[in-house]
Amino acid sequence: MSYRPTLDDLNAFAAIVTHRSFRKAAGELGLSPSTLSHMMRNMEARMGVRLLHRTTRSVAATEAGEMLLDRLKPVLRDLDLALDAVGEFGGQPSGTLRINASEIAARVLLNAAIPLFLERYPEISLDIVTENRLVDIVGEGFDAGIRLRESVPLDMIAVEFGGETRFLAVASSAYLKDHKQPKTPEDLKRHRCIRLRMPSGKLYRWEFEKHGQAVTIEVSGALTLDHVELMAEAAVKGLGIAYVPERVARPYLASGDLISVLDDWCPSIPGLCLYYPGHRHLPQSLRAFISVLTEAERQGA
Repeated sequence: MSYRPTLDDLNAFAAIVTHRSFRKAAGELGLSPSTLSHMMRNMEARMGVRLLHRTTRSVAATEAGEMLLDRLKPVLRDLDLALDAVGEFGGQPSGTLRINASEIAARVLLNAAIPLFLERYPEISLDIVTENRLVDIVGEGFDAGIRLRESVPLDMIAVEFGGETRFLAVASSAYLKDHKQPKTPEDLKRHRCIRLRMPSGKLYRWEFEKHGQAVTIEVSGALTLDHVELMAEAAVKGLGIAYVPERVARPYLASGDLISVLDDWCPSIPGLCLYYPGHRHLPQSLRAFISVLTEAERQGA
């Protein structure tokens, strides 16, 4: 075969098959879906082999395409490693690093990692977007995301930091003075609870566990919010029981404004993770941020 696809063609092919979507691959590569489609049709025509099965809803590799991808993955990975190694001779990393995170995660980073990173890498602009909804970081142009480990997509590489965390049920002493303190999660059904509306629009179901027994409760209450900090503040005002991350509740617990209930039903769960796609080149700026994050983690241990 005299025709040899370009590196751009091969990268595009690998992204399309990995995402099983022209749209998502286009978002990662900074191209339009129509441009990617034209590239693949031209590549297939010149190679004389069909590499992709296309439908109106999805795209998948043919048998020939799967064989090509299996051979291509280690080659692209080795190429990325070689480029990274050469890049080390280019001086300080620069450019913009875009990270999508929850507001709680951003606050954790502000305690140590971000100040250290900005001091060490002044040529990098750090752009952190905070929002509650879980986004497609590749499709929306982010280099990485930060969420609880349980929310990280399975096809991402995750770097854990910050240790384990817990969600706590909390209420003010004034509220508990007028309402009998719950002893089991089922008791919450007789309480005013401050509910959380998820970005999807659904109400969050409170999850508890004790001695291997897991319980999920659909609580009721007159107040529904979409921000855990507001839930904690509402609990301080005696408006009901809130179920919030321990990091959010901690200052109110320390001051005595809130009291933890059902504490033995609130086990630790895996904490925060920085995550990124493992099938594409890792920017120097992100590599530098991961290094600082792990260093800050060791210093805080």
